[in-house]
Amino acid sequence: MESTVTTEPSEKSATPPRPGYGRLLRTRGAWTFLLPGFAARQPFAMLTISIVLLVQHTTGSYGAAGAAAAVTGVSMALFAPYSGRLADRHGQRAVLIPGVLVHTVSGLAFTALALAHAPLWALFVAAVPTGASVPQIGPMVRARWGVRLQDSPLMSTAAAFESVTDELTFVFGPLLATALCTTVAPAAGLVTESALTLVGGLLFAARKSTQPQVTAAGHARVRHASALGVPGVRVLVAVFLGIGSVFGGMQVSLAAFTESIGEPGLNGVLYGTFAAGNMLSGVVCGAIAWKAAPHRRLVVGYAALALTASALWTSHSVLVLAGLGLLVGMCIAPALITGYTLVESLVPAGARTEAFTWLTGAVALGQAAAVTVAGQLEDRLWGGAGFLVPMAGTVLALVTLLALRSRLVTRPRNRTVARGVGHRVPVTVD
Repeated sequence: MESTVTTEPSEKSATPPRPGYGRLLRTRGAWTFLLPGFAARQPFAMLTISIVLLVQHTTGSYGAAGAAAAVTGVSMALFAPYSGRLADRHGQRAVLIPGVLVHTVSGLAFTALALAHAPLWALFVAAVPTGASVPQIGPMVRARWGVRLQDSPLMSTAAAFESVTDELTFVFGPLLATALCTTVAPAAGLVTESALTLVGGLLFAARKSTQPQVTAAGHARVRHASALGVPGVRVLVAVFLGIGSVFGGMQVSLAAFTESIGEPGLNGVLYGTFAAGNMLSGVVCGAIAWKAAPHRRLVVGYAALALTASALWTSHSVLVLAGLGLLVGMCIAPALITGYTLVESLVPAGARTEAFTWLTGAVALGQAAAVTVAGQLEDRLWGGAGFLVPMAGTVLALVTLLALRSRLVTRPRNRTVARGVGHRVPVTVD
């Protein structure tokens, strides 16, 4: 398989060039999966907010809207690791094609039930396959980077680039979904999300040449490797649950806040500002040659996230909320990037796609819990009470991180290679 981008022999004897985005994007074959990958992951940023706005419109309750979105998120969180494991075993294309078909059908069914004012339990039933079939495009793109780059120092830059790409979708996705739901029709956001998932997912699946190949040896290796069995991954799952609480709490609370001031259209703008902060800090993180160890960077960055998230509930104006949202977003990207970078050194190569989906699932699960609790708080307490959820989620995750940070100390690369789970088999999903 033609899957490795290595340094030229003439460069090995000299000082290696500093990893950067320009060098990363010159990786042979990268654009063939980056462009369709971006299109395919765009709908994910639209899903939760589209469900919240549609169900709130049809039921009049943020609690019901948050609960329906939560079922979708929990379903995704539970099934995402299995999706990653199946991709490791059978290839990405074999998982993507049926997945996007199921997601499209179930998303449209959910929309029809909501518009028909079906009981909440019926929405929950439809939400399960909608969430379970969400395509895991981000982890799959990261796995393709791993195959292309392998031991290259550009892996850290690729992790930053993917975080920026994720957040770019969270700039456009909520804006597009909110605009469609508020100016076209309440169901327009979810219908568009389903259509984009179908088209983008099939385009990404069609790029067979860049997907990690699976062989009998790779199949056996994946079968016996468990990403969640790595202690550091369990710590990262707790960390990413806290990040998910920020996303979920912000989505519901911003929607409730803008509705309370009579400007629902500002919801997408405020959430886009939050996501823009995340994206901008991700760009900066990827351009810095870090000297501090990743686990130490994670502790410092997460402390900053908990501090800024704890101030959200105090804001009572659009400008203050926008400023705080920007700061919170700027603190999320370093945590995400460092977490994904740690996976590269903590997890055996044959289980990394699964590890990435555990982290993605943790974000979805944290988001699901957050939208449920925040929705209840907004319905039962004062306006803005939902902002207490990001504070609680990040503080609890920070305490866990501080207590278990030693589990994130990475093993030397030569030990990994000696045990036969490094990059010696270039066809292994990385």
